[in-house]
Amino acid sequence: MSSAQIEIVNLRKEYKDFVAVNDLTLSVKKNSFTGLLGPNGAGKSTTLKILTHLINATSGNAYINGIDVTSNPKDALEGIGTVVETPEFYSYLTPTQTFQYIGSIFGMKKETISAETSEILADMSMSEWADKKIGTFSKGMKQRIALGLALLNEPTAIILDEPTSGLDPRGMAEMRKILKDIRAKKDLTILTSSHMLHEVSDMCDRIAMINHGTLVKEGDLNELLGSNNARMITVKTVGGFDDAMISKLSALSNVSNVMTSGNVIKLSFKGDDEDQYQLLSEMSSFGMKVFSFNEEDALETIYLNMIKESR
Repeated sequence: MSSAQIEIVNLRKEYKDFVAVNDLTLSVKKNSFTGLLGPNGAGKSTTLKILTHLINATSGNAYINGIDVTSNPKDALEGIGTVVETPEFYSYLTPTQTFQYIGSIFGMKKETISAETSEILADMSMSEWADKKIGTFSKGMKQRIALGLALLNEPTAIILDEPTSGLDPRGMAEMRKILKDIRAKKDLTILTSSHMLHEVSDMCDRIAMINHGTLVKEGDLNELLGSNNARMITVKTVGGFDDAMISKLSALSNVSNVMTSGNVIKLSFKGDDEDQYQLLSEMSSFGMKVFSFNEEDALETIYLNMIKESR
């Protein structure tokens, strides 16, 4: 049996003349935190809705714990927590009452519901709001309650569709921290979608990039960046530079793809922070007057190239 807890095989979803998901195959390893990354309209939400049986696929299969979601959704989704659509609540109920209601639907004992509710609300930093009506909550607070409900029945995996969508910067940062803390605390598989690079690179240990409903790249961050961990460096200088300086720079063993424009140099660099310091020292010794030395987001470069190449 595969080490994957979630498997998507040749998945396709058509809407008349539009193909939202196109022959998508993806494996999500057990206890991984996998980010489904792609631009708006890439097919992320459609994929997760098929996986959680909110919509049907045109063809292909989706499995959770080896059980086909399309043919046996009840058993496949047993013990799986989800937050896919925008969460809606009875505004006149409190979080405590809502957890009790959902827990009773799960068939949980009252004592278990009470204990889980206290622990989860603490994890969500929502304990002081336990007995306040949800109708008075902000969107970010409602998102935390929705995530808490997804964890109520002690799932082995949770599936989240853009959990920070619509939140302000503070709310986004808080949600990312909560998810990372939960992952550190529990043996749990998390599959989340996002169109934000910094979000998946901050939270996830594996990334699956999709565009036009097709998987383009997949792997952990180091795999995506390459075994040599090449970095893109942008350097700005005072007074420019001459050909001799650029020749010396290009000759360095850990430097490649040197490009110049005006007083700006862009280059690929292999090495750690100490190596970057040595590079900066070398450039100074060449006579370059460097006033700006910045590492670009390598994942962003890969992501933008991925989108460009898959158009």
